[in-house]
This record gives sequence, C-alpha cells and structure tokens, in this order.
Amino acid sequence: MKDRADPHVSTAGGRPGGLRRPSWARLDQKISPYLYVLPFFVLFAIFGLYPLGYTVWISLTDQSPMSPETSFVGAENFTRLLEDSRFWNSVGNTIGMFIVATIPQLMMALILANWLNRRLRGIGFFRMAIAIPIVTSTAVVALVFGMFFARDYGLANGILEMFGMERIDWRASRWTSWMSIASMVDWRWTGYNALIYLAAMQAISRDMYEAAELDGASRMRQFWQITVPLLKPTIIFTVTISTIYGLQLFTEPLMFTSGSGALSGGSTGQFQTITMYLVQVMRTYHQWGYAGAIALVLFLLIVVMSAINFLLVRRISSDR
Repeated sequence: MKDRADPHVSTAGGRPGGLRRPSWARLDQKISPYLYVLPFFVLFAIFGLYPLGYTVWISLTDQSPMSPETSFVGAENFTRLLEDSRFWNSVGNTIGMFIVATIPQLMMALILANWLNRRLRGIGFFRMAIAIPIVTSTAVVALVFGMFFARDYGLANGILEMFGMERIDWRASRWTSWMSIASMVDWRWTGYNALIYLAAMQAISRDMYEAAELDGASRMRQFWQITVPLLKPTIIFTVTISTIYGLQLFTEPLMFTSGSGALSGGSTGQFQTITMYLVQVMRTYHQWGYAGAIALVLFLLIVVMSAINFLLVRRISSDR
C-alpha cells in the first residue's frame, strides 16, 4: 500500500505541499500596484511636468504673441529680472503679506482647535460653523472685505471714528493694505487649518491628558507639553501648504481694488504680489518669455521657503 503524500510537506523544495502560485498571479501581484497609481502619474506628467518643462523652455526665449518669431535668448530674462525693481517690489509684498497673514492664522487655528477639542455644549455647531468660510467664494470674501475697508463708508473706519480716531485709507499705504488683505486670508483659511488640527488632536489618547492632570499639569502646560509636540507632523503639513498658498496669493489683492489697473496692486504697487506681476507681464505687456522666468523664480522661491519653514518648525518642536 502506497503512503499518501502529506500536503503540508514540500516536495519541490519551495512552498509547503508543493503548491506553487501560478506565474500570472505572481505577475499580477508585482504589476498591479503600479497599474493602480499609473493614472495619477500620467495626469501628473501631462498637467504637471509638461507645463513645467514648457515654462523652462519659454523662459529662455523672447516669445510674445505680438511677434511672429521666437528667438533663444538664454539667461537674458533672468538677468533682466535681477534689475527689475517692480519684480522685487512684488517679492517684498508677497513675503510681507505671507508673514503678516500666515503666522497669526496658524496660531489662531491651533488655539481654536484646542478649544473645539473640549467637551462643550453645542460643540458640533461650532465645529460646523468654522467650516463656513471654506465654502465661501474667494471673490465674495474679497468684495465684502473691500467694502468693510472702504475709505468713505467702510465699517472699519466707522469703528475707528467711534473711538475718536481718524479715518484710514486702507488701500493707500503698504502696511494698511497688507493688514487688510491678510485679514481676508485669515478669515478664509483659519477654520480650514483648525479642522486639520482638530482631527489630529482627536487621535491623541485621553489617557495622556488624564495622567498629566493627576500630576498637576495645567491645561496650558498640557497644551504645550503634550498637544503641540504630538501635532508636529500636522503643523509641518499646514505650514507647508500655507507657504505654497501664501506665496501664490492672487485673488484677494486683485479683488481688493477695482478697475482696469487692478493687476498693478495700487497706484505705486504697494500690494502687488508676484503672481499679479506675472499675469500683468503676460497679459498686459505680452512678454511670455519674461513671464516664464518670473514663474520659475516663484517656483524656486516656494521650494526654498517651504524648506526653511519645515526646518524651522521641526527645530522649534524639537526644542520643546
């Protein structure tokens, strides 16, 4: 009588029982993950890499819709950019408004999220309410704030007069226009960042807070010693996203003024951002090659600022 083969013993020096996965199954296991992510990278190549490559090429030419011929000019556009005072004015405005808007915005979002993370009556309503600015049109926000900061009939000046202060022409000077535009940005995006922080806070174990309370730690100390360190990855994410958005600021300052010269950002360019200057060069002056150089420099500026903010936030979080 022949012994029956034990199915759990390998007969081919490989898998138990000599059971081998069919070759097509192994092939599917190796290839299918790449097929799942392939559509994204195809679209990214079409709408991301190709425009970037085209921008690099066009920045090295003098292409213009007003000229039938395009010549290769090398680094001439970038050399011209270094001596362009209007470009550097827009860089100063962009970075200034980014700092004025982003730092208070993220601080307020963190504090707001910490408050919304508590067990309060009607907390669901407040959590929903902070999402309202996100779904509001940027153009509507800009129009409302434009009326709020109007020189002759704006509510902001009305409040100042109630306290015996003089009216301010919010669009006339650099600092007042920066503050006005920063308030629009903060109103729109503070709730968005607060929701991100809130979601991260709810993943922190309550046991840590209860143990801290038993040790006598105050709420403030719990916030700085437990909440903020554990939110470091989330804070880095929001800082990076805010940096990218802040350096591409366009709609709010554009809608802050009106008329055909809106892209100029005020009579002296006091709130003209890099993106506004880029569009002005491209649409008004028809210098597509020069606009390509501005776009590339803006891209590099975003990369550098994001890296600086990343290192700065990581260093601050590590010190705590």
